[in-house]
Amino acid sequence: MASSSSSHQTHTPLPSDPGGGKPLDHEVPIHVVTEPSQLPAEFLNPSAAKQLIIGFDCEGVDLCRHGTLCIMQLAFPDAIYLVDAIKGGESLIRACKPALESSHITKVIHDCKRDSEALYFQFGIKLHNVVDTQIAYSQIEEQEGRTRLPDDYISFVGLLADPRYCGISYLEKEEVRVLLRQDPMFWTYRPLSEMMIHAAADDVRFLLRIYYKMMEKLNQRSLWYLAVRGVLYCRCFCINENGYADWPHIPPIPDNLIIEDNAPEEEILSVLDVPPGKMGRVIGRRGASILSVKESCKCVSLLPPIIITFAFFIFNLFSCSLISCMCIFFAARRFSLEVQRVQLTRYS
Repeated sequence: MASSSSSHQTHTPLPSDPGGGKPLDHEVPIHVVTEPSQLPAEFLNPSAAKQLIIGFDCEGVDLCRHGTLCIMQLAFPDAIYLVDAIKGGESLIRACKPALESSHITKVIHDCKRDSEALYFQFGIKLHNVVDTQIAYSQIEEQEGRTRLPDDYISFVGLLADPRYCGISYLEKEEVRVLLRQDPMFWTYRPLSEMMIHAAADDVRFLLRIYYKMMEKLNQRSLWYLAVRGVLYCRCFCINENGYADWPHIPPIPDNLIIEDNAPEEEILSVLDVPPGKMGRVIGRRGASILSVKESCKCVSLLPPIIITFAFFIFNLFSCSLISCMCIFFAARRFSLEVQRVQLTRYS
């Protein structure tokens, strides 16, 4: 059990959960955490016997490798924990490392890229086992025949406004954005004001509801895409020199996915998005990593599906990394000028 911490309440009315669970207009306690003992034991000590699903987000100043992570929000079904990195310090965040890297705890987050980058470079944490609602939204839209442009991602405010998931307006989010533009150091100030506490809590309060709504809609293929793209998004801004050898494996293509869909493997691979950033990898059966575009062409690129598929077959046909590198090198040079804008920082 978590020890005592400063506690507040959040109360944001929502429609009742159609699954028959607790109505979502009840008050949820918010705990401001400054030491590890104030967090739930099952979070600090992940276990296969106690699988958890939590909402997750981070707030900070210029949240990336060079910025400052100030607050880490954790939403459990019965409480929200605001992990105060300013007061608790590095030791508090590092105490969360096993949970954030655990496959036994699912972290539901909206746009994980910059959060993951900050955790990796500031604390050495490799964020793992995420369900990114921004990715899931795109998968559902595609699955249901509604296409979006490749760089047209749903914002968190837009997601909350969608009646399929929440159907609420989030005016407070815009108020915080205005304050952040006026004073980028907003999240560093202590003590936390009531506005800061509720703004941070509301960024994760709805994520579990959205997660369950999305899981009802996603088919098996979309679930696999979601898992793979989530892994890629977590590491896309975390370039290192060992080719991600110390990161968790990328999920393989399930055998029954191809059987059920009666589609060749190359078709499945050809539509798999690679996230923005200095990273481009072709993912084959069993999660084999074929090539890093960064190493072969030294540029920021997103390869077209036909080039990715072609490189995959060249590699398997000749089993020669040199040939694969040459193919990707010339393909990347051809398309690099068109895609230099892909490395953008987006607000959730």
